[in-house]
Amino acid sequence: MAQTSVNIRMDEATKVAFDRFCNEIGLSMSAAFNIFAKTVVREQRIPFELTTEIPNAVTLAAMDAAEKDEDIYGPFDSVKELMEALNA
Repeated sequence: MAQTSVNIRMDEATKVAFDRFCNEIGLSMSAAFNIFAKTVVREQRIPFELTTEIPNAVTLAAMDAAEKDEDIYGPFDSVKELMEALNA
């Protein structure tokens, strides 16, 4: 099958990181994009979930606390113990 060229634009940092990743797994960027394109054509969909869901303030605060090892509870010895902590 004849080959054709496709040009895409992306920011430099993403390009460098993507190229580094591709090299680590033994693929060229061209091969990775070809895999993506062939998967889209075969499955007739983007092969991963696209979402605009942004965590709310409560979730963001919990994520931040977890990253700082704050407000971490458990382990629990029983479901009853866990439920008591959750309902406190």
